[in-house]
Amino acid sequence: MCLIEPSAVVETRRLVLRAPGSQDVARLAAFANDPAIARMTLRMPHPYGVADAEEFVLKVAVQDPARARTFLIEHEDHGPVGVIGLFEDGDPAPEVGYWIARPFWGRGLATEALQGATAWAGRSWKRRALMAGHFSDNPASGRVLEKAGFLYTGEVRRGFSRARCADTDTRRMVWLA
Repeated sequence: MCLIEPSAVVETRRLVLRAPGSQDVARLAAFANDPAIARMTLRMPHPYGVADAEEFVLKVAVQDPARARTFLIEHEDHGPVGVIGLFEDGDPAPEVGYWIARPFWGRGLATEALQGATAWAGRSWKRRALMAGHFSDNPASGRVLEKAGFLYTGEVRRGFSRARCADTDTRRMVWLA
């Protein structure tokens, strides 16, 4: 039988990946309400308020840790700066998604969080592959995924972005342990 940590914590050089809690709601709502962040995700609504952040924290608390794991990305000096999640959906391998608050873009935090999450997924979750995607109009996210070891599959999927209220092309990528 495989034992899954109920509330995993992953530490990297500058970050701690941990479960989000009620103490994080205000900061999550403030950062996630940025339209530049929400429009690069499929599931995040815009506007994004405190009620959305509260609902998010509650959903994370009841996730099945064998099928999904969501981490708050906490910087050693700046506190919470984003979110990264791994979850099973229709693909053969779990999918990873993430966002970093705009004031922290360009500092390598998304790559560092992604590297920590993939290492955790291989070690603790025993996953040998992960899927990810980025919108075709977000090449910066593609570079983050490449730096973390993801490779393009050649597949482009259409998906509905809640914040855009429109279908968007997503370039698919894979990470292999």
